[in-house]
Amino acid sequence: MFSVHVDTARTWRGGQNQVLLTVLGLRGRGHRTALVAHAGGELRRRLAEGPDLYLLTPRGDLDLRAAWRLARLLRELDPAVVHAHDAHAVAVAAAALSLAGAGLAARLVAARRVDFRLAANALSRWKYRQVDHFICASSAIRTLLAAAGIPPERTTVVYEGVDVERIRAAPALDPHKAFGLPRGAPVVGNVAALVPHKGQRYLIDAAAEVVRHVPDARFVIAGEGELESALRRRIAALGLEKHVVLAGFRPDIIPLHKGFDLFVMSSTTEGLGTSALDAMACGKAVIATRAGGLAEVVADGETGLLVPVRNSHALADAIVRLLRDPELRQRCGEAGLARAQGTFDVERMVDETLQVYESLV
Repeated sequence: MFSVHVDTARTWRGGQNQVLLTVLGLRGRGHRTALVAHAGGELRRRLAEGPDLYLLTPRGDLDLRAAWRLARLLRELDPAVVHAHDAHAVAVAAAALSLAGAGLAARLVAARRVDFRLAANALSRWKYRQVDHFICASSAIRTLLAAAGIPPERTTVVYEGVDVERIRAAPALDPHKAFGLPRGAPVVGNVAALVPHKGQRYLIDAAAEVVRHVPDARFVIAGEGELESALRRRIAALGLEKHVVLAGFRPDIIPLHKGFDLFVMSSTTEGLGTSALDAMACGKAVIATRAGGLAEVVADGETGLLVPVRNSHALADAIVRLLRDPELRQRCGEAGLARAQGTFDVERMVDETLQVYESLV
C-alpha cells in the first residue's frame, strides 16, 4: 500500500510525532510511504535521511501554487492514499487531487487530532467534503464531527500511539540539575505549546495554592508559544519565580518526562493528549482536565486523577493529594504504563491506520 503523507507544520508537537511514528511504522511493515513536509520544519529535519521526502510550504488554505506543485507530484507518484495530517494539509491535498484530474485514483484521508469545531465557511465545507475518510484521535473528536454533519461511516477512531520500548530505552534527565532546583524537591511537569487552549494559566494559578501546602514543590512547564510573556508576568505577579520554570522547547522531552514526579495537563480543549501518553509510558501518574479526549486517556483514580476544566482549585487539590501520597502516585504510574502498553501501543495505531487505508482501496 503506497501512501503519501502531507504535514505543513513548522513546529514540533504531538501531531508531528504521530506522523513520524505512522510513516516509520508503515515502512517497517514493507509499505512504501512518501512524506510531504514543511521545508523549514522539524518533521522534515527528523526524516531528512529517509527516502521519498518532498518539501512544500503552503501559505494558508488558498495557496494554489502549492496545490499545483502537489498535484504534479501526486500524478508522478500515483499513491493509493493521500493522508493529510493537519488542516492546511487537508486543503492543499484536496485542491491538488482536484487539479490532478480523474486519472489519479488516490483516496483522501484526513487525520483529526483537535477537538475544535469545523469552520463553517465555504472553503472549509468544500475541503472537508473532499475527504473520503477521517481518522479521529478520540471518540470525543468523532462526536464533534458527527455534530458537524460528517456521517459516522466516514469516521474511524484510531487512538494515537506511543512507542513504549523506545521510551523505556531513553535516558533520564534530572530536572534539579538541569534547572537549578533544590535537591529533593518534588517536580510537577507540563509539556505543551504555550497557547490558550493548553491552559497553563490555570496550572500557574494552581501552583500558587500548591506551594502553600507543599512549600518545596517545583513546576517545570516545557514548550514555546504566543503566551510565554503573559505566563511570565503571571508567575511574577504570584511571586512564583522560584517555583515555576518555563523551560521553552526541549528536544530531550522524554528524558525530561522521566525526571518528573508527577505530570499535569491543564488543557481547556484537547483532542487526545499525546504528552499524557508519553508521561504514562514513562511510568508517571497523570493529572488531567476532562477536556476532549483526555478522559479517554486517563483512567480516573487508576492511572491518575481527572479534574474539571478551568478549575485551578481542583487542579491544586489533585496535585497536593498525589504529592502527599507517594504510594498512590506509584500505583497510578504503574497502571498508566500498563495502559500505554495496551490501549495506546504504537503498533496497534499503525495497524488500525492501515486497516482504514485497506477499507478504502
